[in-house]
Amino acid sequence: MNRHPALILAVHGTRRPHGTAIAHSLALRVAEITRQPTHLAFADVLTPTVGDVAAATPGPLVVVPAFLASGYHVRTDIPEQLAHAGRADAVLTPALGHHPALTDTAVRRLTQAGYRPGDAVVLACAGTSDTRAKAELNTAARALATRLGTPVTCGYIATGTPTVADQVERLRAQGHQRVAIASWLLAPGLFHDRLAHCGADAVAAPLCPDPGIAHAVAERYRQAAIPQPV
Repeated sequence: MNRHPALILAVHGTRRPHGTAIAHSLALRVAEITRQPTHLAFADVLTPTVGDVAAATPGPLVVVPAFLASGYHVRTDIPEQLAHAGRADAVLTPALGHHPALTDTAVRRLTQAGYRPGDAVVLACAGTSDTRAKAELNTAARALATRLGTPVTCGYIATGTPTVADQVERLRAQGHQRVAIASWLLAPGLFHDRLAHCGADAVAAPLCPDPGIAHAVAERYRQAAIPQPV
């Protein structure tokens, strides 16, 4: 008998079929790692919603938000969906952004894109108006800077300033001959497409698909679902 909670993997939906396929693939990989029922749900754009899946899933639940910072969806939207579904009892884990596996993946993607030591680096984030989420993104930039041994600044694609293009232009004006963009996005889509027009010399691919992301989700689940020794 399975005594562990079911897992809901909550992602931000996309109208791009490739991005949706990646989300389904991530859920399958997480299920393989955790050996627990794993249900994919969408916080926005697509269905089934997090609330839909939570209402239809009996027993204990752990919801892992596959988001890179704790902005509106993680702090407000998903908890409200769970409450409206009568599943305020579900455990909602932290977002993925602080997990070291994501920094590792960002470094690999940047290297694969042609990053060279000495390049100036911008961490491209979707953006947020939440000050706490912005602080988390800045923490991610510092972690990446530590790994690369060079300063890394955040640039925003959709919400907030400075934009990625602003940061690239600023670094050029400071005399940097090469600028590389590290992608702080999970899946391909409109936001990543915009990075091609930011004037950088190298643009990293999104973080997924990558085994490290699935392991990060699985670790979030285990930390919430399995009692930790004192």
